Amino acid sequence: MQKQQYDQLQETVYSEVMPNGLRVYVLPKQGFSKTFATFTTDYGSIDNAFVPIGQKQSVEVPDGIAHFLEHKMFEDEEGDVFDTFGKQGASANAFTSFTRTAYLFSSTDDTAVNLHTLLDFVQHPYFTEESVEKEKGIIGQEISMYDDDADWRLFFQLLGNLYDRHPARIDIAGTAESINRITKDDLYTCYHTFYHPSNMILYVAGAVEPQEIFELVRSNQAEKEFAPMDHVERIEVDEPATALHSKAVEKMSIRLPKVLLGYKLSLHNETDNLLYQEARLELLLETLFGEGSEAYETLYSEGLIDDSFSSEAMIERSFSLAALGGNTPKPEETEARLLDIIEHAQTEGMDEQRFERMRKKLLGQLVKQLNSTEFLATEGTRYAFHGASVMDAVEIMQQVTFDDISGLLQSEFRIDNRTTSIIDQKAEADA
Repeated sequence: MQKQQYDQLQETVYSEVMPNGLRVYVLPKQGFSKTFATFTTDYGSIDNAFVPIGQKQSVEVPDGIAHFLEHKMFEDEEGDVFDTFGKQGASANAFTSFTRTAYLFSSTDDTAVNLHTLLDFVQHPYFTEESVEKEKGIIGQEISMYDDDADWRLFFQLLGNLYDRHPARIDIAGTAESINRITKDDLYTCYHTFYHPSNMILYVAGAVEPQEIFELVRSNQAEKEFAPMDHVERIEVDEPATALHSKAVEKMSIRLPKVLLGYKLSLHNETDNLLYQEARLELLLETLFGEGSEAYETLYSEGLIDDSFSSEAMIERSFSLAALGGNTPKPEETEARLLDIIEHAQTEGMDEQRFERMRKKLLGQLVKQLNSTEFLATEGTRYAFHGASVMDAVEIMQQVTFDDISGLLQSEFRIDNRTTSIIDQKAEADA
């Protein structure tokens, strides 16, 4: 068991690598009532081409299979695992992102019992042809629901504009056509490759004793057998640095149009410094467009944006982007104004005092989040996959300089790597 102390935050993170390769992190928060645990695989929707464990040839699986697999993991011979957690006083959930699939629970007591349940059901796949076919209908309905969600369509239209070949352009749930191609054997292939303990992290944050957690996990894992595995071989695509399309407009039956401006970045190439890259990008976006900025206040007072306006910094394993936008009665005008603000900042510079205020704001938000066991477990896992610790975030945020974000604005926010996604209102005749 290793121990890493963070004196500035008065926190200690304990970790251990099990003999089968599973990485376990424990962050004790004495005095807290809720414990939060996540069991996460470094596997998401973009991992659709890889070399299966024990094989030499690569395969390409149907889009949406990581999300499909997440759904199927909650069923076993005994029934629905959600019911088991409920009877044990825990709240369970799961999610699939572009690069991760996580299974989690929160509870105020019986942590050991619920932790055993979490480890056991995730490490016990049970798929039948009948249950796979039944799930296709359920997920098909979910896909239809997202197809009717204007914000979801806005974002994935943006990704489709930015990326030519990278699977980030594909909806996490896949399409009705792609999930219909999924077989039981496909699910087992993906499971045995990506759900190997060496590709997974267990993170527990809350009122727990680290030594007790490690002893529980050691005992649990010693009872199971897994095939040897060195690493997961993923097939990467050769993606251009420029955006595929500069603009796309879709019409839907909505109350207000929506606009999203996006930039295809190269920050994921610096994954050994993930926290620094995220801090740079977040501070840049907050300095230019955060609440209280001149740009935000002007656009808001003119009625071009409302409270839905936000910016997003996304840095994942093999892609990164920045996006900003929201509801607007005049999407074309709002797009032009956002571009003017960025171009003016590139030629005339930004407000350094504003940058310092935003740094203090983000630091305050971060320190507050570090008191959330859910944030600690989910974000702690994400950074651990990149060899970093979420506890370093405060120090790194303090290290980012005004010159850092100014250089980022010049190098990454270009004409050739940007795009605009608009969801406009249907005309009454078209509705």
